[in-house]
Amino acid sequence: MRKLALGLVALGALVLIWFAWGWYGSGPAAKETAFTVPDGATLTSVAGKLEEAGLISSSDAFLLRAKVLGSGDPVQRGEFAIPAGASPATILDTLQHGQVIRRFVTIAEGLPSIVVYEKLMAEPLLTGPIPVPEEGSVLPDTYDFERGEPRTRVLARMQAAMKNYLAEAWSKRKPDIAVSSPQEALTLASIVEKETGVASERRMVAGLYSNRVKQGMPLQADPTIIYPITKGKPLGRRIRQSEIAAVNGYNTYTMSGLPNGPITNPGRESIAAVLNPAPTKALYMVANGKGGHVFASTLADHNANVRKWFEIRRARGELD
Repeated sequence: MRKLALGLVALGALVLIWFAWGWYGSGPAAKETAFTVPDGATLTSVAGKLEEAGLISSSDAFLLRAKVLGSGDPVQRGEFAIPAGASPATILDTLQHGQVIRRFVTIAEGLPSIVVYEKLMAEPLLTGPIPVPEEGSVLPDTYDFERGEPRTRVLARMQAAMKNYLAEAWSKRKPDIAVSSPQEALTLASIVEKETGVASERRMVAGLYSNRVKQGMPLQADPTIIYPITKGKPLGRRIRQSEIAAVNGYNTYTMSGLPNGPITNPGRESIAAVLNPAPTKALYMVANGKGGHVFASTLADHNANVRKWFEIRRARGELD
């Protein structure tokens, strides 16, 4: 009788060891695997998907051991990295408490909204349609997203970031600036963004255009001619005289003041430059041949700078 009892104890111990080993021992995954838990998933539905993916041997055994040995916390929605050979215990803990895999999309400064739209629509891991966002409504930055996340949700974060940053920057604006509202600041910042890619010039370019706005002069910014034609995409050729003479809500050669709205999505630095422009009397600028610009406060000085620029271009073989 005693031997039988000892035998039963030993058998029970072996069963417990087997049960625990089936939970804490290595699983069948041969390599790290990305596993996605959809919205509203239950542990039962997740167990079936884990078995189909070859990450556990049996969904029934997984559920039984999870009930006895696992946490009662719910599984999270999202995509998770399951390590090679992960035990069922590790898998459950990862799905309940682990970090969701984050993926990233970058919106560069000066990217027009039509290109933002195309970039988001081309991302295969996002879902659902979006409209072309309003120009200037997206803050250039790097944004994270999850596999299967709706594009509308990602775009909403980008637009909320712009709204929040613009409100913060506007509250810190310098007195006597050329713009009278956050929307005007966004519009002028979009021109600054397109007119210079040199960070150190932004405040100077903002100061120049601010002077023109205050004096009622046409801004004469080439990117505003191009915007109605391409919605901000590169023109791919020289601007035609007929386009310079075109009358519309954006062409700042044929109108005074700001265009009807932004011509791109400006970055933080361009917005900040408009709200704190460089103190300058400059009204004119021309390329300097080194990626930047030469500034002038009189037309005579500007014309001299233009002649120097033409000389540089002739020396390069760009002009006859």
